[in-house]
Amino acid sequence: MSDIIERISGYSDEMMQEWCSCLQRVVTQERIIKEGRGKNKRERKVLKHPTQPDVLQRINNSVEFYKTRQDMEFSYRDYQEEIIDQAEEILLAHRFVYLGMQVRTGKTLTSLGLAEKMCVKHKDVDNVLFLTKKKAISSITDDSNLMCPSYTLFIINYESMHKLPDIKWDMIVMDEAHGMGAFPKPSNRAKKVKELIQKCKSYVVLMSGTPTPESYSQMYHQVYGIKTNPFAKYKSFYRFSDDYVRVSQIKINGHFRNNYHDGRERILKEMEPYTINYTQKEAGFKVDTREHIIKVKMSDKTYDLCKRLKKDLVIQGKKEVILADTPVKLMQKLHQMYSGTVKFESGESMVMDDTKAVFIHDNFGDKKIGIFYKFVAELAALKSVYGDGLTTDLDEFNSTDKSIALQIVSGREGISLRQAEALVYYNIDFSATSYWQSRDRMTTKDRLTSDVYWLFSENGIESKIYKAVKDKKAYTVNHFKQDADTL
Repeated sequence: MSDIIERISGYSDEMMQEWCSCLQRVVTQERIIKEGRGKNKRERKVLKHPTQPDVLQRINNSVEFYKTRQDMEFSYRDYQEEIIDQAEEILLAHRFVYLGMQVRTGKTLTSLGLAEKMCVKHKDVDNVLFLTKKKAISSITDDSNLMCPSYTLFIINYESMHKLPDIKWDMIVMDEAHGMGAFPKPSNRAKKVKELIQKCKSYVVLMSGTPTPESYSQMYHQVYGIKTNPFAKYKSFYRFSDDYVRVSQIKINGHFRNNYHDGRERILKEMEPYTINYTQKEAGFKVDTREHIIKVKMSDKTYDLCKRLKKDLVIQGKKEVILADTPVKLMQKLHQMYSGTVKFESGESMVMDDTKAVFIHDNFGDKKIGIFYKFVAELAALKSVYGDGLTTDLDEFNSTDKSIALQIVSGREGISLRQAEALVYYNIDFSATSYWQSRDRMTTKDRLTSDVYWLFSENGIESKIYKAVKDKKAYTVNHFKQDADTL
C-alpha cells in the first residue's frame, strides 16, 4: 500500500505500530512561538518539526493499519501448535522435517508457523522460499498475509525455479513433495531442488498429504538432496534399491526390464524420526465423501471407432490419423476416445462426442460445481456447452456463481473448492495420487458431507481405471492388457 509505511524486515505488527507511533509523536511535537510586539504580542503553537501533510497522513495511516492488524483474529489450531513444537525439535536435530499431514489439515499454515518460530526464537531464519504449484500461490499468499510473518517469504511454483533471485535461503518449504518421487531416475524438479538445498545449506520442510501414494520407492528422490536424510549413504536409487526394494522383472514390448515399484515398508520406518503424520480424523474432520458412479451411453460413432481401433490399431481419415501401434498408445487412445475426444498423430485434438459435457450441463447446470477433466479437448467440449457459465480461474469461481473446470493433475493439489456444491469428473486419471487428492478438494473441518460424481462411459475403460486407483495402484499397461478383452 502506497499510503502505508512498508514493514521493516523482521518487524512484527506490534513493533511496526510502536515504531510508527514513535514517528507520529516526533512529527506532532509542538513548540511555542511569539509574534508581534506590545499590545499585539501573542503566542502561537507550531510544529516543532515541519512535515508535509501527505507524509503526516501516511504516518497516521500506518499507526492505524498496524494496530488494526493486531486486532485481526488469527490463531493456530491446538494440534498445529503441537506439530510446530515437534517439528522445531526435529528441524534443529536433523535440519529437515517431513509434514505428512492429510489434505485440509492446515499444512501450509503449520509450515509458515514453524518458519516464524525459527525466525523469532532461534534468529537463524530470515529468508524463506516456498515451492508449490502455480494454482496454490494465491492461497499461500493469503495465509501469509493473515499471519504477517517476521521473515521475508518468497513463493514460487516449481516450474519457475530458474527465475529465483540469487539469495541464500535459510529455509526451503517444498509443498506436495511427492511430486519429486519419480524413480529409478530423478526428475528434473528433484535435481533442481537438490542443487538449491546443497547450495544454500538450508533448513528443509517437506509437505504432502500422500508422501508415497503409489510406491514406498517414491521416498528416495524426495529427500536425496538433504545430506542428513536416512538414505544418504546410497549414491543412487539403484544402490538404495539393493536394500530397500524387491526388484522384479517385467516384460515391456518384448524386453525384460527391472521393476522397482515394490519398495519395502521399512523405508517409512527409516523416515519416522523425521516425519510428523496427522490425519483428518485426528484433526476432527467428520466428512462423509459419497462417491456416485454414473454410466453414460456415448454415441454409436464413439463405440464404432473404439472397436475399429482395437481391431486395426490405426484409423486413417481424410486429413488425420489415429495410431495405436503399441499397447501403451492403444490404452491412451481408448482413454481419450471413450470420453469423446481424440488426439491425432499430427498433435491436433478433436471433440468427436460431447455426450458427457451435455450430460454434466443438463444435470448439474443449476449448481455451482467443480469439474475435473483429463484431456484439453474435454475442456473445449465443456466450454462449448457451458459458454460463459464456466471458468478456469479460482478467484473468479470464488467470487461468482460460475462453475469451475480444472485439469485433474494441476487441480488436485494446493487449492480449495469449498464453495462447490459437488465435484464431477468428466474423466479419470491413471494415477492413484490424482484420485485420492482431487476428491478431497471440497473438504473442510465444518463440512459434513461431500458428493463426488464419476462419469464413466458404458463399457468403457474408465471403470477399470477407477478400480485400480481406488486400491491405491496406478493403472498401467499391464492392467490394460488384462482388461482389453472386456472393453
